[in-house]
Amino acid sequence: MAKREKLSMEPYKGVRDFYPEDQFIQRYLFEHMERVCELFGYEEYAASVLEPSELYRSKTSEEIVNEQTYTFTDRGDREVTLRPEMTPTLARMVAARAREIPFPARWYTIANVFRYERPQKGRLREHWQLNADIVGSPGVEADAEVIAMAHGILRSMSAEERDFEIRVSDRRILDAIYDSVGIEAGQRAAVTHILDRRAKMDDFEKELGELVDSSAQKLIEELERTTSSAYLEDLRVKLGHMGINNMIVDTKITRGFDYYTGMVFEVFDTDENNRRSLFGGGRYDNLLASFGGGSIPAVGFGMGDVTARDFLEAHNLLPVYAPATELMIAIVETDATAHAVQLAQSLRREDVTIAVNFSGKRIGDQIKQADKMRIPFVIAVGAKERESGRYAVKNLATGNEITLPADRIAEHLFSSLG
Repeated sequence: MAKREKLSMEPYKGVRDFYPEDQFIQRYLFEHMERVCELFGYEEYAASVLEPSELYRSKTSEEIVNEQTYTFTDRGDREVTLRPEMTPTLARMVAARAREIPFPARWYTIANVFRYERPQKGRLREHWQLNADIVGSPGVEADAEVIAMAHGILRSMSAEERDFEIRVSDRRILDAIYDSVGIEAGQRAAVTHILDRRAKMDDFEKELGELVDSSAQKLIEELERTTSSAYLEDLRVKLGHMGINNMIVDTKITRGFDYYTGMVFEVFDTDENNRRSLFGGGRYDNLLASFGGGSIPAVGFGMGDVTARDFLEAHNLLPVYAPATELMIAIVETDATAHAVQLAQSLRREDVTIAVNFSGKRIGDQIKQADKMRIPFVIAVGAKERESGRYAVKNLATGNEITLPADRIAEHLFSSLG
């Protein structure tokens, strides 16, 4: 019989396994994202990771569709894509029920998205991303609101304003520059993608020149000459009224997606070891019209978990891991098992999170296991505890013990854990 090869223990390239300590941080990120969105009145929605490929062909950049999507033909001979982003899905859902949805609609989701690209720092083939959008509100107030939410999420995780900056521009400025230097409509999407990548390119001017010839230098000069607009200054004032003072006008910000029509922004880490764009968003007033209805104004942003975690790590803001389990019950002898389980069930009814150790190991080894798992409290249950109905509750961090009846244990744990 042929020897079977061992299966690899490594995950698929560019994705992650979330062990409990990793999932703890992930849950921390999600909870702050959810909380801030709901503070602004946003409602949660969700959708499948699978979409018809045609959804992205006219609504996302050609680079993403042609080079970075996981696309396949299903058994019904339909071309299907694992979503590379969430905004087209949102637009599809809103367009499907545009007559029923009360506008403005404030929606958010935390979705996993997929892109087949070279894994590198801050960029993987699968990640989770918060998307928050307000649909049906055309004014600068809505633009300010989504920026304020992005700002609020980072601040809620203890970041100071000096730790990040919000760089804002406007696609209408870019369109006006294109008009003034004679960039044809058919070239604009490709030029915008080059501008979006300029900070990462070694041959930016050469590649731009190959695309627009003599207009390249004029375009660069105009971009450097343009410093702001009345709209952007109004936005700055609106953000100031909300206590946000780290907005910077940066006309080099373009964002790579074709559907943006107005304000665009990116949030940058200011730490010298992680100085990069963290996430961003903008206004896309024409996307919903592509589904056959009228135009509905919309603005939103996406915040990925990978760059958010890198940001927290760079600024020493990662939370300290604490397991959900508050108490382990160690069983001294097998005869005490039923009593230990009954005690655990009684305490669970009081909302204490408990693990019962069925290992049969020596009591010292069970306590070491609880300590290794960072469970804060241990109770040993044996014949003495069964007979007396009193239990020694040991705090593993301090070594202190207190003996209590069963009906006092939950109160003691809650007061100790704060």
